[in-house]
This record gives sequence, structure tokens and C-alpha cells, in this order.
Amino acid sequence: MQEAEIIKYTELADGRIIEIFKLATVELPDAERLFSHVLNAQHIWAQRISGKKPLFGVWDIHPKENFESLSADNFKLIRAVLNNHPLDKLIFYSNSRGDQYENRIDEILFHLFNHSTYHRGQVVTLLKKAGFTPPVTDYIMLKRDHLL
Repeated sequence: MQEAEIIKYTELADGRIIEIFKLATVELPDAERLFSHVLNAQHIWAQRISGKKPLFGVWDIHPKENFESLSADNFKLIRAVLNNHPLDKLIFYSNSRGDQYENRIDEILFHLFNHSTYHRGQVVTLLKKAGFTPPVTDYIMLKRDHLL
């Protein structure tokens, strides 16, 4: 799988979750908090790689009405990272507690996409409990449908 495909997959899967939030007429505070976390993490990692200060904290909560634009901004940042930096470039960064670390961009991106998938599963569980039919976000099913 190429880097571009995992980005496209994550963007598509996130988009399917965002569509549920757009249709929801009930409050989903736990799901909104968790999906805000997904969006924040994507933003934070892209900013760290770019050497910029993130605009959001790890657990900042965004209104669901902003999810779509935040996601679009995140994927623009992630694609810029791939276009402007080699994957084996070492990045020095601080976590939210100020601890210093270093990792290669490919390691960071692997973490970012895996983290998104992990929490999307939790969000889907919360959406199911609230009565929503979960969207298809399985990679292989999206691949079979030629969406990737």
C-alpha cells in the first residue's frame, strides 16, 4: 500500500463518520469528544512534522458542524507533509506534556493512521449505541468497491 492510499482511506473512512454526525439530530457528546480527539491528533502530528505549533490541544472538543472543515484542513496538511519531506526524515518534537522525542516521518504517519482507525472504531460503537447504522469503513470493502 502506498502512502497516498492510506491517506485516501483514512480521509474516506473519517468522512463516512462525519456524514453520520451531519445527519444526527440528537446530542452525541461522547462520540463528538472522541472524534474531536481524532481530528486534533491528526492536526497535531502534521504540525509537529512541519515544525509548527499546533492550534489545538489533544482533547479540545469541536462542534460537530466543524468536523468536515477540520478534516479537510488536516488532510491538506498531511499531504503537504508528504510532498515536502522525505519519509525517513527524523523529526524532533515535544508531546503535550513537554517530553522530547524523535521519530521518522514514516513512523509518525503509521501511528497517526493507526490511531485514527482505533478511535473510529470506538466512535462507531458509540454511534451504534445511539441507534445509528454504522457506515462501512473497512479498508478491504472500500477497496472492493473501487473507492480506493
